[in-house]
Amino acid sequence: MSIDAPETEIVEKTRIACDGGGPGMGHPRVWLQIPPEDGFVECGYCDKRFILKDGPADTGTADTGAAS
Repeated sequence: MSIDAPETEIVEKTRIACDGGGPGMGHPRVWLQIPPEDGFVECGYCDKRFILKDGPADTGTADTGAAS
């Protein structure tokens, strides 16, 4: 049995909000700050990874999402 990888989203801002997604599947809204030296941050609730576009962690392999 394999475990699905956490969702990733490319964003254009270093400060983003995460609420876990759709109704019934979410979590409290949290604000996350992407450290410029890392280029990504992960949500402590749902493990979604937000990658800063053209930052050090942007390898071009993540799904492109709307900027949050």
